[in-house]
Amino acid sequence: MKVLISADMEGATGVTFPDDCEPGHQRWEYCRRFLTSDVNAAVAGFAAAGATEILVNEAHADQRNLLLDQLDPRAVLLIGTHKPLGMMEGIDRQPDAVAFVGYHTGAGQPGVLAHTYLPNTITAVRIDGRPASEGRMNAMLAAEYGVPVVLVTGDDLCCADAEGWAPGAALAEVKTCVDRYSAVCLPPELSAARITDAAARGLRALPEATGPAAPPAEGYTYEVSFDAAHLAPAACYIPGVEQIDPLTVRYTLPTMYEAIRCFRALTRVVTSAVENCYG
Repeated sequence: MKVLISADMEGATGVTFPDDCEPGHQRWEYCRRFLTSDVNAAVAGFAAAGATEILVNEAHADQRNLLLDQLDPRAVLLIGTHKPLGMMEGIDRQPDAVAFVGYHTGAGQPGVLAHTYLPNTITAVRIDGRPASEGRMNAMLAAEYGVPVVLVTGDDLCCADAEGWAPGAALAEVKTCVDRYSAVCLPPELSAARITDAAARGLRALPEATGPAAPPAEGYTYEVSFDAAHLAPAACYIPGVEQIDPLTVRYTLPTMYEAIRCFRALTRVVTSAVENCYG
């Protein structure tokens, strides 16, 4: 049985502030151990439940955060940037299940370090009219490949969010949100035990494969809102993206594979239009 772990960092044990997860900071160096511990805890649970192949995809920032020399040897690590599917690289390798470790809520939502791809700049993302976190869009991509989400770890609000887009997944809360930059955190030993238990339960409850989910006939419609009026026109450099109000753009594509890749391209284009001063 093959499992893919998509490992983000904002939702990892002990991470509450930008310096904790921004590569290069002293706190980031310290918190990398907690991220690695959370991933190892998931690997242990999946192995106990019968997983024979476990691929960990680095999904945070430059995607070079996990400590390879401390990774559980029952897993292998897909590390490095510029992956075609980003956070979900490996979903096309036919895993039986996928796990989201260290995830968080989306832009404009309450939660520790809540955002969607960009730390700020994007204030809301909606898919077919509903708010969409990274977890939701990644779960929709997984469904398109016929792969169920069996585990989600993060703060309490991320886990509550996951109930809406991964209702069959086991959830592991590693911290309780106080505000965007603070939380009540479990010690790594306790969060690891919680994650291991949830991973084992999630994989043992794996539903029978039903095949890939068919995209809706009308496709997927993304609406993305920004924090400054010059960014929406910049996003419209991408063919098919249209501006619908001063701060918001919209596009529709037939599959989640295409829609999520367009969203990733949109974030790159918009980032190039953000200035150090005045956003």
